Amino acid sequence: MRRAHSFLFCLILLPLLAACSGPKPGQVVGQVSVVLNMNTATVNVFGRQQFSAVVTGTTNTAVTWQVNAVTGGSQATGYISSTGLFVAPSGVPVAASGGNVAPTTVTVTAVSQASPSATGSAVVTVVAQTNQNAQAGAVELGTSGGNVTDISGNSCCGGTLGSLVARNGTQYILGNNHVLAKSDFGNIGDAISQPGIIDVPSPNTCTTTGTKTVANLSEFYNLQTGSQPSVDAALAQIVTGSVDVTGNILLLGGTQTNGVPNPGPPASGAGITGAQAMGAPHNGLVAKVGRTTGLTCASVVAINVASSVAYAQNCDGTGTTFTVNYTDMVDVSGGLFGAPGDSGSLIVTQDTAEAVALLVGGNDQDTLGNAITDVLGFFTANGGSATTMVGGATHAVIGCTLPTKPANAVQTLSAAAVAAEALQAASSVRDTHGPELMAHPEVQAVGVGASYDNPSEAAIVFFVTTGQSHSDLPLQVDGVRTRIVENDVFALRGLVSATESAALEQSAAEPQLTYSIPQSEVARAKVVQAAHQAELLKQPGVQAVGITSSVDSPGEAALLIYLTRGAEHGAIPQVIDKLRTRVREGNRFRADFGGAHPKRGCSVPTAKTTAKTAAPTETPKP
Repeated sequence: MRRAHSFLFCLILLPLLAACSGPKPGQVVGQVSVVLNMNTATVNVFGRQQFSAVVTGTTNTAVTWQVNAVTGGSQATGYISSTGLFVAPSGVPVAASGGNVAPTTVTVTAVSQASPSATGSAVVTVVAQTNQNAQAGAVELGTSGGNVTDISGNSCCGGTLGSLVARNGTQYILGNNHVLAKSDFGNIGDAISQPGIIDVPSPNTCTTTGTKTVANLSEFYNLQTGSQPSVDAALAQIVTGSVDVTGNILLLGGTQTNGVPNPGPPASGAGITGAQAMGAPHNGLVAKVGRTTGLTCASVVAINVASSVAYAQNCDGTGTTFTVNYTDMVDVSGGLFGAPGDSGSLIVTQDTAEAVALLVGGNDQDTLGNAITDVLGFFTANGGSATTMVGGATHAVIGCTLPTKPANAVQTLSAAAVAAEALQAASSVRDTHGPELMAHPEVQAVGVGASYDNPSEAAIVFFVTTGQSHSDLPLQVDGVRTRIVENDVFALRGLVSATESAALEQSAAEPQLTYSIPQSEVARAKVVQAAHQAELLKQPGVQAVGITSSVDSPGEAALLIYLTRGAEHGAIPQVIDKLRTRVREGNRFRADFGGAHPKRGCSVPTAKTTAKTAAPTETPKP
């Protein structure tokens, strides 16, 4: 009886005890939901915003924070801590759309750790407000500005007052012709305002209300009649007391306050060439401060870029059109470096803040600028005395290592998927020449894989010993590109399959977007470019030709051939005059990328690939 009684007691009491004890830690007790403390937020570049999340339906209230679906975020979109503190990036995020690029938002998401399908999100708009606001006192550059008469119909335009130069003791704001001189249609003496008339708050946008005249248009390179090398550049003499005479540029300093870079000047002097910027010690790493995106940091991918750009008379793309042939542009890639309104920004080296180029425009993956040596050279010749950058000593651009993690010093590339037929064809060529390819003493193995110089093609891959010369290796074999991968020791020897090749590559360093190349390689590439540039630019689908570093063979120069995305083109030779070729595909180049009323980032001529005048860009809708 006692045992039966005890058993009955347990049957009655134990469920009650379990109910009283509550759910176990982490137990889901209902529909899990995550709600953030705000749905939208606006944060200035380098700014901070604290988010919090309320989790219901579970005893485990922990969340994982993401920015654009990346846990912890990234340098391009901003970072977020495990406690929900969002730290905005240095520059406004930009996205490609319809062939142009434009500022975009990012999404902060809290993901329930108990139920990952339960999330809460907020849309964050990152802005470079400091660069667009009216400044009191002497204006620091890298700020909004432009010609006050740059109005057409319902549109007005503007750009960036990028930097300060001096000639014969007089100081000038340096900017683009299409920002300060309205693509040749401005008048000497025109007022240049800060901020630009595009940044006057509504309802007064496109008027001078709230702006001040900081300079007057003094001279400009005539885009229609100027001699080579063409430069989209203009000078505006400063109004006494209106501009910081030390040449300070917002966010460009080598010091920071509370996590935000202080203003700082570029290095004084004549700047450096694109070739110097690509070499050691700069290794191609550059930065710029612009009206729209603030401070952005990326890499020089090519120099001596030749392309044609069409310009229009009016801000809305109407009126007289004409074409400018450029022969010596600098291409910056590796990120969304610029957007509408950044034209006129000064591009400098990240490690020394030395001037490299004057930003003009670009496409969805490249930003183009005129070599600063060409720009200053023109104004020196035109004015009869040296024109130099106003600035100070060399210094690092600290913003390229903020906000919470350092910028990637090296940008790596991922292999593209290559058709099985192409890999098989490359394998057949490799097998045919296997003994002679393996005869090179530095070669440990020979495989097949994707080319990085032309991602649509396969390559024969040489696995070579680090530090040994590989100058005797062929650049191509029977029409198949070759690629070089270095390491001390590879796990396999001889001829290896595509799968084995991929495994061997995992033991070596990842391919980089650009590599440092010696001046002798640049000089060699210039000879080949000069001999073949004209014929290449006549080819359908080719919009530009420049000099870059080979990714398939680090340390070698390559001829970079820019293809227009979606356009038909002929076969691109793997090698021209013993110089490797590299292919880069993107949308048509535009001066200042385009934009929309009422805050448009300047008139937007488009790149051309033929002698026929290109149509003007789309007129903004009222």
